Amino acid sequence: MPIRTRLPIIVHHKASLDGHGAFPNSLQAVDACLSACAQVIEIDAMALADGDYLLVHDYRLESETTGYGLVSACTELSARELKVRSPFSSGDRVALLSDVVSLMVAHGGLSRLQVDLKSVLPFADDEPLRRLIRIITPLGDRVTVSSIADWQLRKLRILAPELPLGLDIQFYLDWRPTAEGDDLDSYPHHRGAYGFLDDHPLSLRHIWATADYLRDRCAVLLGLVPHVQSFYVRHQMLLQSLEGGFNWAAALHQAGVQLDAWTLDADTPNIDAIVRTLIAEGVDMITTNTPVALAARIRSLVSESGRLNDTGS
Repeated sequence: MPIRTRLPIIVHHKASLDGHGAFPNSLQAVDACLSACAQVIEIDAMALADGDYLLVHDYRLESETTGYGLVSACTELSARELKVRSPFSSGDRVALLSDVVSLMVAHGGLSRLQVDLKSVLPFADDEPLRRLIRIITPLGDRVTVSSIADWQLRKLRILAPELPLGLDIQFYLDWRPTAEGDDLDSYPHHRGAYGFLDDHPLSLRHIWATADYLRDRCAVLLGLVPHVQSFYVRHQMLLQSLEGGFNWAAALHQAGVQLDAWTLDADTPNIDAIVRTLIAEGVDMITTNTPVALAARIRSLVSESGRLNDTGS
């Protein structure tokens, strides 16, 4: 399989950096990524009751911090007293989004920030989203806001027309090996007739060719967020779609949208074959917990192909 000549951008999942040892989504992790000249640093953020956003993945404080209760009920003042809960760390303070923005502004450089908005439930009013926009504004065009909640992204598009936005499609269409089981506590609830995790009515019967079905679903998903800049798709979903004859990257590029494949680590079985396939497919970004090792593996594979003319980002 030929390797294209431009390397995909490496996205540091939860500010990961091989061997650094900092806990996910921490200020220490972000600082290490900045020092390593990371291309894109992805962090998870949830809205506090006021003032700021907390860098956590889960909606309950006790999952990752020394606090208890809903993140959305925690004030900024209380959040500044939170520590990362053992065994993740030994007493380091949980970061706020404003901390990260200040650190990146002070550091300078070209690293971009991807804020993955984990506040899924709609807000009572627009204040939390206006707050988010205010906090990230100092980064200018160095920031993207992504989410699985397209309704939040539509609101952001109205409030900040020029803000780069990215949609993770897993609420609507996904794929995991059958051996991993289907999680009925999350969306989509069912495995449809085309083999994907998919609750759409058209997935009840296999009528179209798989490629035609996916092409139609892609077109619908593109309409969820006006002027969306990027799609985030599980890398296994991309590989399964290719088996069905559909190339997400090609379809998205026709609409001017970039594609991120998540989350692919250097120790993944058959990593070389997967990387070759994803690069040949045309993915623009790869999200990983092992950015240094994965980037080295990608460079090696592209170099071995003898087709490296422009290393890109």
